[in-house]
Amino acid sequence: MLSPQTHFSEDVMKDVLSVLIMWLHISATVVWIGGILFILAVALPSSKVVLGAEAGKMMGEISKRFTPLANYSILLLVVTGVILAGSTENLSITLMSWSVLKYILAISMIIIHFYRGLILTPKISKTTDGNKKLSFQKLSLNLVRVNLTLGIFVVFFSVLNASI
Repeated sequence: MLSPQTHFSEDVMKDVLSVLIMWLHISATVVWIGGILFILAVALPSSKVVLGAEAGKMMGEISKRFTPLANYSILLLVVTGVILAGSTENLSITLMSWSVLKYILAISMIIIHFYRGLILTPKISKTTDGNKKLSFQKLSLNLVRVNLTLGIFVVFFSVLNASI
């Protein structure tokens, strides 16, 4: 039989673990979506002003450094998201709420991210036709913009779901 103190400490540990998982989930969201926002709103425009035609080289370097952070954030988001969804007292309520739309948008973001990194970026690197290369680069940039928009909606639906 558990003593009241043992039961209390188990509850405290469960609460601490829940807070840690939520913190990791939110931190990973901040890194991924915040990184996209920084690249689109700060790094890209600044590099174009300072470097002009050479901005692409700088953005390539930024992308090489940011992509692993984004990948780790996505992994952390998936793992912690599954844990958080599984810990919901009534999963059917979660599935009937705004969470479904949030999950669809988040999965779309992940697909776009890996499509850009695994398929589109190698195409850009291998393409020698200037017009085709420019077209692929514009597509890639537009997909980053789409991911930022989707990310903002994911955060919105998360807050909406938490407040209902």
